[in-house]
Amino acid sequence: MPLYESVFIARQDISTAQAEQLTTEFSEIITNMGGEIKNTEFWGLRSLSYKIKKNRKGHYVMLHMDAPADAIKEMERLMRLNEDVLRYITLRLEELPEGPSAIVLAKSERSDRGGRGGRPGGGRDRFERGDRPERGDRPERSDRPERAERESISEAQGD
Repeated sequence: MPLYESVFIARQDISTAQAEQLTTEFSEIITNMGGEIKNTEFWGLRSLSYKIKKNRKGHYVMLHMDAPADAIKEMERLMRLNEDVLRYITLRLEELPEGPSAIVLAKSERSDRGGRGGRPGGGRDRFERGDRPERGDRPERSDRPERAERESISEAQGD
């Protein structure tokens, strides 16, 4: 049987449990018609690039399937009729990808990075107490090398 990848976007108004219920309904259609669900990924509530039916966000779900074409057509027909489904796309694949999708990998990388605190060169916590240079400790503008270089260039040009 052919392999398929289907991604659909459900409305932001429904709960996560309702989005998972939609996924099980579509999965049951495939299995009842002789297909098999190989992998299911719930990508969560994500922002849309543009408004779709007055929605700015949507629940994204991806399904990898090994199913006959009739089962896919029936699933897509029910997705079209369901008011909670904003968009869907189904692609035929030569082989199913190994491991998690790029979206899931990006989400896990983001959680490994940590917060903004303590990053070098940024934020308000750049100087600890007592480490902040006093105004009198800073060199005068003419003593700074880049300023002196600019002044010598402008004097040479006659400005």
